[in-house]
Amino acid sequence: MTTARVVDLDLTGRTALVTGAGSGIGRACAERLAAAGAEVVVLDIDERSVTRVAAAIGGRAVTADLSDLDTLDAFTAADVLVNNAGLQVVAPLPDFPADKFALLQRVMVEAPFRLIKAVLPHMYQRGWGRIVNISSVHGLVASPYKAAYVTAKHALEGLSKVTALEGAKHGVTSNCVNPAFVRTPLVERQIDDQAAVNGIDRAEVVDRILLDRAAIRQLIEPEQVAEIVAYLCSPPASLITGSSIVIDGGWTAH
Repeated sequence: MTTARVVDLDLTGRTALVTGAGSGIGRACAERLAAAGAEVVVLDIDERSVTRVAAAIGGRAVTADLSDLDTLDAFTAADVLVNNAGLQVVAPLPDFPADKFALLQRVMVEAPFRLIKAVLPHMYQRGWGRIVNISSVHGLVASPYKAAYVTAKHALEGLSKVTALEGAKHGVTSNCVNPAFVRTPLVERQIDDQAAVNGIDRAEVVDRILLDRAAIRQLIEPEQVAEIVAYLCSPPASLITGSSIVIDGGWTAH
């Protein structure tokens, strides 16, 4: 599926930093912001993916592990920050590995905090900035066996709102985009795992398990998320801040 670029967006002269930009939503966001004229810093833990994406869009490749928080203080010159990087661990609470719980909080809450803290002075000085946090439907509701992910996404929502309130007088907006299941490598692996565990084919996994709660029973494409990110950076969205933009096919309408 190809998603049309319908948002009129000109980011010429702006720098955008996108985390987890080696694949999936992050890659789509990097490509979209580059198409709008931004100089994009493509940040990911996977050096090969980062190099490939940056080369394709004329961006700057940065290989970094977001769990190493002290390395993030150097990223100070972004006009657009897209906090996208994340990971998933699924286990019942009595068995949930404490180290994995802590890791998800570092990568998905503390790293966005450190990056926001680093870029805000630059944004304040220029009187303009756009922070977009890729949250999830799980930033608004919960599912069993995803304690760390749900906790992190709820925390990201709170961080985004505080950033919105503090940044408003400086021309900085902060919002969350909240997709349900997106067609990313992470979700593709979940489909394969579920198919093997349940003895069903991939299409049945998508329909019966992933999209069971959705009214529109389709996986979201990364480019659809990226187009919403683009809109949040556009002039008509200048009064949207502290919000959570849900793209879930009706998943949370129940």
